[in-house]
Amino acid sequence: MEEKTANNDFAERNLEPRNILNKYYSVQFSINGYDPVYMFKLRDSSYNGLCILVKEDSEVLKCLKVNETVNMEYNPSASQGNSKYLKTMISDITKNNHGGFTGHCLVGLSIIEAHGDHS
Repeated sequence: MEEKTANNDFAERNLEPRNILNKYYSVQFSINGYDPVYMFKLRDSSYNGLCILVKEDSEVLKCLKVNETVNMEYNPSASQGNSKYLKTMISDITKNNHGGFTGHCLVGLSIIEAHGDHS
């Protein structure tokens, strides 16, 4: 029987973002189903896992709340397949104080369930 360790948990948690990033390039969503539609490039942060980068003064950041679920459309890069709607939870919102993205926040995403392909 395999014993779970902190290293195994970390490795498992980091597999999801890499699998998603292999399939999808960006996400788009609207708040409460109303316009405007926001689009962000997906990123893999070793600390946050799957995330998007949002400007601190963005209107959408004011609307996103930790533990809130949002129906997001995950889009593949170029024409590599169909987009897919996935119920996604906002897992954390962290101010990014280093790198070339000062003045931005990392918004952690955790996929909860699929809603089917979008044609």
